[in-house]
Amino acid sequence: MIIPTLATERLILRPFNLMDASVVKGLAGAFEVADTTQNIAHPYPDGMAEAWIAGHQHTYEHRQGVSLAITLAATGTLTGAISLMNMEAGHQAELGYWLGVPYWNQGICTEAGRALVEFAQGPLSLTRLHARHLSRNPASGRVLLKLGFVHEETRRNDVEKWGQLEGAEYYGCNCD
Repeated sequence: MIIPTLATERLILRPFNLMDASVVKGLAGAFEVADTTQNIAHPYPDGMAEAWIAGHQHTYEHRQGVSLAITLAATGTLTGAISLMNMEAGHQAELGYWLGVPYWNQGICTEAGRALVEFAQGPLSLTRLHARHLSRNPASGRVLLKLGFVHEETRRNDVEKWGQLEGAEYYGCNCD
């Protein structure tokens, strides 16, 4: 199984390759990105991007998820990542994404999200998507609402980030 490439008006969502690792480390390792996500480390350890990228093919082949590089169609510039994680084939998956700081507030996440939601509904035949974000990151919630997700609940002290308990916002979207 080959990880797909998806195209939108401004973006190409493509499989990562090991040559992307240094850009991933630079973008994802920025404090502002790590601070607004649950699982990105800061500082970003050497070798982490390579290990993450190396696992993508296995994850896709076993229908556990798909991770795609968000690139600008005009230049090929890598701006971030978007993924379906913890996938249950024919049922559901969790949507996740991050963007490098220079690419915030340009509608890139929303555009990439629409393409991945369509892929989830179509070729993957998923019936439900869900997502969550730290309560202090409302920009991520706005992206999810634009994608048709519905806010389902707020959980206080739900996740630990850098030794502190934080609230999280949970969203869901039926794919019918």
